[in-house]
Amino acid sequence: MALFEGAGVAIITPFTEDLKVNYDKLGELIDFQIENGTDSIIVCGTTGEASAMTHEEHLECIRYTVERAAGRVPVIAGSGSNWTDTAVYLSQEAEKRGADGLLVVSPYYNKATQKGLYAHFKAVADSVKIPVILYNIQGRTGVNIQPSTLVDLVRDVENIVGVKEASGNISQVAKIMSLAKEQGVSLDLYSGNDDQVVPLLSLGGKGVISVLSNVAPRFTHDMVAKYMAGDVKGSMEMQLKAIPLIDQLFCEVNPIPAKAAANMMGFDVGGLRLPLTVMEDAHQINLRKAMEEFGIPLA
Repeated sequence: MALFEGAGVAIITPFTEDLKVNYDKLGELIDFQIENGTDSIIVCGTTGEASAMTHEEHLECIRYTVERAAGRVPVIAGSGSNWTDTAVYLSQEAEKRGADGLLVVSPYYNKATQKGLYAHFKAVADSVKIPVILYNIQGRTGVNIQPSTLVDLVRDVENIVGVKEASGNISQVAKIMSLAKEQGVSLDLYSGNDDQVVPLLSLGGKGVISVLSNVAPRFTHDMVAKYMAGDVKGSMEMQLKAIPLIDQLFCEVNPIPAKAAANMMGFDVGGLRLPLTVMEDAHQINLRKAMEEFGIPLA
């Protein structure tokens, strides 16, 4: 059984004025997400600025999220790193803190071979007992998990259950699912791009790990739910309606716009840690306009 079906939010990490983690505000965001239909909380991912956290902060965010979610939805913890030993450490510690599953990004900067990727992911997964979703995002990491490597890992390693596919390459996703079917491998596919949710669902996807859900959790949940209920046309129409807003949520590098959007909604999630900087004024105007046109209440 999949860790979750539907829309999981890649939740932002709120900061105080002096850029410390604001746990009270994180709790508000978690409650807001769950109350509005989000199917899973993905904490300490790209959108959560995990790469700009100490290990202590990273693990405390996971512990707090598990405690606050209190079993209402699964909590999936980002625990990847460019060094395998660090990814193993973060994964084991996330498991100790009660995470239901892990999201493990490809090792970045090192640019491993496919053999290296296989060995890395296997070592991480073998170090824990909870399910692992791999995260393929070449634009961030500089390396692509090839379809054959991914299917081999899901087949060979019991607790590697699927992938968050953010390559943007629909042909590659189709190849993944074709290989999995050919080899009799059950693979949980999640879209890593909000503008490609319905296309990935059509290839057998279970849902999305979403940035859009930060500002429109009910909408994103419903878009997936409609598809799963057989209303493909209704789901497609929701996907198309969301494109202008999604474009603005990615007009600068994630999570800069997502954090700006949350502040526009009145959540007071604070700023960003360097090297991320405040969203350009012109982009903020366009984002606000897109949110208003979408019907999101602003502060």
